[in-house]
Amino acid sequence: MKHLSLSIICILTLCSLMACGHKNKNHMEGTVLLLETSMGDIRVRLYDDTPKHRDNIVKLAKEGFYDGTLFHRVIKDFMIQAGDPKSKNASDTATLGSGDTGYTLPAEFVYPKYFHRRGVLAAARMGDDVNPRRESSGCQFYIVTGKKFTEEELDGLETQLNQNSLRATFDTLARQHMKDIFKMRKANDTTGLKRLENELFEQAKAETLNHMFSFNDEQKQAYTTVGGAPHLDGQYTVFGEVIEGMDVVDAIQNVKTGRADRPVENVVIEKVTVEE
Repeated sequence: MKHLSLSIICILTLCSLMACGHKNKNHMEGTVLLLETSMGDIRVRLYDDTPKHRDNIVKLAKEGFYDGTLFHRVIKDFMIQAGDPKSKNASDTATLGSGDTGYTLPAEFVYPKYFHRRGVLAAARMGDDVNPRRESSGCQFYIVTGKKFTEEELDGLETQLNQNSLRATFDTLARQHMKDIFKMRKANDTTGLKRLENELFEQAKAETLNHMFSFNDEQKQAYTTVGGAPHLDGQYTVFGEVIEGMDVVDAIQNVKTGRADRPVENVVIEKVTVEE
């Protein structure tokens, strides 16, 4: 009886471990979307730590929102973009990319854990000038194809991105002093303007010094070996990655395009299925 009880306990323990292992695997893999396109199938795994983007695209997929839409913007060695509802049954001459759901999603930057290496799924959005919080489109997304970079190119890009950040911070500070600037200009006070400019520049440098941009070792390894679009890092929400069908993504990025980077021959997302 003791041997029987021990055997039962061992079996139950083994089953429990197997169940736990299966559960953990599913959690690690996350929800998967199957994109059936006119050029082949693409499977994308959604990240659990970008839940708003995950839940939103799953909801839209289940509603059939993406069925019949196009990859409306394709740029070789950069990305392929889709999700515009206006692309359904669009004429061959229609300019696409402005369609949306009527809402945006708050940015979910999980950076630098997720960055713009080749094969990731990210949310499109409006530019910083009208969208300073970098909120995502409610439906449009892109898959990164990108290109490979040398370490020297990445170093140069770091410098450029930090200069852009400094300039943007300076411009923001200057807008906060527009009344003073206009007053000094009207009085032709060039000395006062130069002094204010120097003060704002020093303030901008101090603020940007606290969050200087730099690529970590993992990013450098990825961008120099498999490639990507590093200039987008920390600016757009990355919320998934291609796990099957990157050959289809590459085929799409190589199609002939016309005005506004729209493929000359439509590349259709025929159906999106949630595999849970």
